[in-house]
Amino acid sequence: MEKQGDFFDDYKNDESALVINNGVAQPPQINPYLKAGRYRRPALKSVDEYMDGITSGDTTVLSQAITLVESLSPAHRKVADEIIARCQRISSTKKTMRIGITGVPGAGKSTFIEAFGSYLTSKGHKLAVLAIDPSSERSKGSILGDKTRMETLSNDPKAFIRPSPSAGSLGGVARRTRETILLCEAADYDVIFIETVGVGQSETAVHSMSDFFLLLMLSGAGDDLQGIKRGIMEMSDLIAITKADGNNVEKANMARALYANALHLFPPTESGWVPTALVSSAVNKTGLTEILQKIEDYFALVQGNGYYQKKRREQSRYWMYESINDSLKNMFYENPVIEKLLPDYEDAVLEGKLDSFAAAGELIDKYKL
Repeated sequence: MEKQGDFFDDYKNDESALVINNGVAQPPQINPYLKAGRYRRPALKSVDEYMDGITSGDTTVLSQAITLVESLSPAHRKVADEIIARCQRISSTKKTMRIGITGVPGAGKSTFIEAFGSYLTSKGHKLAVLAIDPSSERSKGSILGDKTRMETLSNDPKAFIRPSPSAGSLGGVARRTRETILLCEAADYDVIFIETVGVGQSETAVHSMSDFFLLLMLSGAGDDLQGIKRGIMEMSDLIAITKADGNNVEKANMARALYANALHLFPPTESGWVPTALVSSAVNKTGLTEILQKIEDYFALVQGNGYYQKKRREQSRYWMYESINDSLKNMFYENPVIEKLLPDYEDAVLEGKLDSFAAAGELIDKYKL
């Protein structure tokens, strides 16, 4: 077999039109600047420094503090807990609007949030958008691309957008989203959007950390009333039919009437609020005024009858139990005895030598010893 070098040598003569250039040297795989320490992570600040940055409106410091809150490092957790405690005291003195936003895939959540968020900031509000990005079950990574889809809002000085990975938590809700809300409120953001990854179990968790629940729906996507679970509709304080523009206006109005009638069939809400449905178009900027008016009417009602404060207290109790469950789970898996035994029990279950319930029971018994 002719060698590759011999093949090219045949053309190394003056009569050939073929010219062979030397290849380009490949760059090193490892960044040479890392060795020089040019890209070191910022040093951990004191709690006072973080709080000064948060309360003064420094979004860089706010982002760094949120990263600490999301960190699993014990050293970071200690500083984060103190930051959360201080922000909790500041947040408790403010009357903010926490709005959970969800919708079926393709409903245009990001497009709606950008249009509605820009409308809110034009009215003098300061807006924080906490966008939950789903994490891959295989790689555990997230795209975190919401800021690129909200280009106008990202450049608004009165808006702060923080995409966070779901990190495997229930239904795609980020593990520390509730604490992040407290930090944003301490930074003087009076409206907080919590965007979920889509219709699913995450809505229950978002409902437990928001004051107002906005459901975005599409028209003309099959049987509208079957397009979403009844439990999600029962949690909704307002349904907005999106993309009500062009040839879709008539379908959107028909869907609005269907949902408005369906909402009246549900039992009365504890807050005394009567949910309804509206239409909107993020492209034409229509329906945004009516949606904001409904939200303001809701907060005027619940702050007047005491339900606003009652719901916030119930949410605090709910998250106390969630924190206990989360801590117990971490303590179990971080226990040295369990860490040592877990691989053997896992192999036994995979090989069919032990059923999963018996294995779990034995591990728990060993943990309690």
